[in-house]
Amino acid sequence: MNQTVSKEILTTDGIPLKVSLKKSERRNKIRALLLVAPLLLFILFTFIIPIGDMLTRSVDDSYINTVFPKTFEAYKKWDKQGTPPEEVYKEMFLEVKNGTGYQIGKASTRMNYAKSGWKSLLKKSKRKFKKIGEDEGPFKEKMIEIDKKWANEDYWKAMGEMIDVNTMGYYLNAVDKRYDYDKNTISQPDNRKIYNKTWIKTFKVSVLVTLFCLLLGYPISYLLATLPLKYSNLLMICVLLPFWTSLLVRIVVWMVILQQNGVYNDLMVAAGLIADDNRWKLMYNQTGTIIVMTQILLPFMVLPLYSVMKTISPNYMRAALNLGASPLHAFWKVYMPNSIPGISAGGMLVFVIAIGYFITPELVGGKDGQMIGNWIGYHLKTTLNWGLSAALGGILLAIMTVLSWVYNKLVGIENIKLG
Repeated sequence: MNQTVSKEILTTDGIPLKVSLKKSERRNKIRALLLVAPLLLFILFTFIIPIGDMLTRSVDDSYINTVFPKTFEAYKKWDKQGTPPEEVYKEMFLEVKNGTGYQIGKASTRMNYAKSGWKSLLKKSKRKFKKIGEDEGPFKEKMIEIDKKWANEDYWKAMGEMIDVNTMGYYLNAVDKRYDYDKNTISQPDNRKIYNKTWIKTFKVSVLVTLFCLLLGYPISYLLATLPLKYSNLLMICVLLPFWTSLLVRIVVWMVILQQNGVYNDLMVAAGLIADDNRWKLMYNQTGTIIVMTQILLPFMVLPLYSVMKTISPNYMRAALNLGASPLHAFWKVYMPNSIPGISAGGMLVFVIAIGYFITPELVGGKDGQMIGNWIGYHLKTTLNWGLSAALGGILLAIMTVLSWVYNKLVGIENIKLG
């Protein structure tokens, strides 16, 4: 009977080769993970976690339920006819009286979004409630005596919007919609319809800035790619020079130039092109916003265009001219198609930056030039409405994600290059 004896290959240390290879591969994987760990942590803490927090805040309505938990429990039993029963008033009285000033203040801010007047009502009532004992009911009459708003059904019905810990109300508000007292979606009153107009204005300004950057940046990039090296280097320094100057300084300079008594209007008056009493209004409107944003974002169009144009061989144009094409026809049929990846990359970069711009519209645009980024900043700083700010940011993120996906399908994200 033949017997086959298999002998396992060993390393010099006496360890089976198969085991040794697995250990070596594991060490290599750990080493590779450690090398990329700093980048992963950076992306996690500066990108993924903040975006996750923003999206969570955009639907979170749980805080008010932690301030008035018993009130909401009693509220759910109310049939929404007339004013609430004594039980609801009692729980509201106790939780307003025993709540801290910070808790009531933050909760009343949220309640004010649902019905204007809640904040002042709770602030006034909390002071008065301190003089009433917790066993001195009935509380309904006492609360109405303190302020007649406690007898207003609209205030109580508005609380129905805040029962759920998660809400789409912020997203509805971001597109000029809201919930009514029965949780149906309705339009905002005309005097509160501001966001849809701002969305349209934001896209309009972003598209125009992208277009003007392309019209100005294309010939500059062409010169950079075709001029002799000593001239192209000098021109490249001029393109990059704005990056070496503070953004705020550049904006202030533009404000000096564009104002009605500024440099530009003075020159136009001195040249006799316009009358002194007919100076152009180039500040605190969309015109000023577009002018300044175009100048600031122009390098982001020039650099991708230049990086693509530099790879286009001049022999293509020479061949087209030798075959009888006119210079314009050769440019349109040969050079332009080869530069399309640069156009798309530059356009994508400029549009993405422009659509979320904040400081330039804030300083130069005024009321007419405000973009959606200004409303996000306004609610964060002034109204402290983090939910609405997060919803506006979430919609902006979704729009840019869709546009980036479309761009990737048509052109490819890998074609975005800065030279």
